Amino acid sequence: MKNKILTIVSTAMLFIPWTILPLRTNEWALESPTAEIMISCYAVFMIFSGLFTIVSYVKAKVQNPLMKVCLIINSLYMAGGAAALVMMFIS
Repeated sequence: MKNKILTIVSTAMLFIPWTILPLRTNEWALESPTAEIMISCYAVFMIFSGLFTIVSYVKAKVQNPLMKVCLIINSLYMAGGAAALVMMFIS
């Protein structure tokens, strides 16, 4: 049961970063303080989802085929979120 719940949570975390696209079509989302806050929140979530999936895969030993796909995609999201945060803090 625990394995199924962790797999469902990791799978749901795959789709949440894509919700930024409809939000960014609004005019208020493109203004300066809102845009930085929104991007940094999404980046932190992407890092968290990557770490959550890695911990679930390694420590909890949830190693089904769907979790392997989630591990790869959420790890890529984690790298992208970390890169976005680094670019925000450098500039």
